[in-house]
Amino acid sequence: MSLREIDSDCWLQLETGASDPDAGFHFLTLASVDQQGKPQARTLVLRAVDRETRTLELHTDMRSPKWQALAVNPDVTVLGYSAKTQLRLQGTVELHAAHSAVAEAAWQRLSRRTQQTYAGPAPGSDIDHQSNDVGNAEDNFGVLLIRITEMDWCLLAREKNQRALLNYTAVGELASGKRVHP
Repeated sequence: MSLREIDSDCWLQLETGASDPDAGFHFLTLASVDQQGKPQARTLVLRAVDRETRTLELHTDMRSPKWQALAVNPDVTVLGYSAKTQLRLQGTVELHAAHSAVAEAAWQRLSRRTQQTYAGPAPGSDIDHQSNDVGNAEDNFGVLLIRITEMDWCLLAREKNQRALLNYTAVGELASGKRVHP
C-alpha cells in the first residue's frame, strides 16, 4: 500500500468506528497528562470523524478530572487497535462545554439512554458519599474535538510488520509521510 492508501484506509476505518458500535475503532484510548503531571489513559467512544479536517469527536462528562486536565494541557495521544492494525494519533483537544453550539448539536444526536448517563453522580465521586442532587444531564455534557497532527500506523502481521508515520497540516492536508521500521 502507498502512503496515501494507508492514510485513506485508516480514516475510512475511523469513520466506520464512529458509525458502527461493533467496529474495531469504536472504542479508543485517550491518553493525556493530568494536573499533577501524571499520565492518564481512558477508553472513550468515537462519536464522529471529519476526514477533511482530521478531527475526531469524543464526549465526556465535564465534571471529570480529564476535562480540567485537558483545559490545562490539550496535547493528547489517541490509541486504537483493530484487526492487527494499531493507530497512534497525536493531536490537540478543543473543549466545547455544555450548551455551546458544538455541544448542543452533539447532544441532539445522542439517544435518550446515552443522554441519561450524564445525569448521575460526578465521575470518580465517592459512592459512600454521593449527593442526591445530580442536576441536569445536559449541563454535565462536554465535547472533545481532537485535531490530529500525526498518525503512526502499524500493521502487525506474522510475516512482515509494517509501519508508517503520516503528518497533517493545520487544515488537515497530508503534509508528509514515511515508512519506518516497526
